[in-house]
Amino acid sequence: MATAKILINLYDGTRQLLPPATRALLTVTDGNKQVVFRDFLKASTITLDVPFYDNLRDQYTVLASTDGSITAGFFPVNVSPKIIRPVFLMLLPRKSEFNFATWKDLQQHSPRLVELFSQGAGDSTKAQQRYEDLMEGQAPSLACLFNILTASRDLHLPQSTVLDYFRLLVWENPRFPMKQDKFYVWAEPELLNQVKLASSQGAFAEEKNPNILHEGATCSYKQIQFGEANVQLTFHENDPSPAGTRWVLVEPDIDYFQDLVAHTMLEVIPGFFGLTDPKSVYVLRWIAGHQANTPQFNPPYTIREAAG
Repeated sequence: MATAKILINLYDGTRQLLPPATRALLTVTDGNKQVVFRDFLKASTITLDVPFYDNLRDQYTVLASTDGSITAGFFPVNVSPKIIRPVFLMLLPRKSEFNFATWKDLQQHSPRLVELFSQGAGDSTKAQQRYEDLMEGQAPSLACLFNILTASRDLHLPQSTVLDYFRLLVWENPRFPMKQDKFYVWAEPELLNQVKLASSQGAFAEEKNPNILHEGATCSYKQIQFGEANVQLTFHENDPSPAGTRWVLVEPDIDYFQDLVAHTMLEVIPGFFGLTDPKSVYVLRWIAGHQANTPQFNPPYTIREAAG
């Protein structure tokens, strides 16, 4: 029987390869859910030979875990004898914490984010204080904000990127709070035109009746590039723009699944799945980007093992 090769790369929450001596449990199953490999290995980069069937059994699932880490995996890993198929997995500690960029680091490496965070603050000192207050008091919300803004930076429309159209974050409004799964931002109205055009080209899927899940929404479009961790942009066209502007209110979020039915069942029904966890989104989006060979997902924070 012909064989194919899978090259498995194991990373930590700082987006670095695990130490070479890390002991990892690796499980590989074929498209018929038959286990073809399951064992402990000491390596962060592993090459495996797997059977090649030239049918749907060649859609492999790769899972990995270490002592104290959360299991990560990817499906489908479509193999072929003609290439070595890479797989990139990120293993987070079971007890982890966020490690955010300082305001000074943001100024140096993410000037566009500093510009956006500073809008409406009054001055640089107040903008920095607002950022640090969010970091200290609502860390999951800040992680969500960074996840979506980073993904929006890399989400290209027919003209420019999604991030380029954002103008003013909504900071302290009880109607539009920052949460660990979404936030609100005022944007140039051309963003909606660009998203509709991108949708006609197959980059987004329109979600019908968005007001059912998003109160006051008029339309909603979801990126469909990846199998998971896609950006969704929900528009609230009837909310009045701040004085002196003609912006549109946008509610961005990232959910776990591409399938809209799974999105509805697993994320929206209270108590069934809970709010989207920004740590999970961080891992899923990073893995999905690597597998699709897109620019590395690199928000200005990492996830490390919790102290103590």
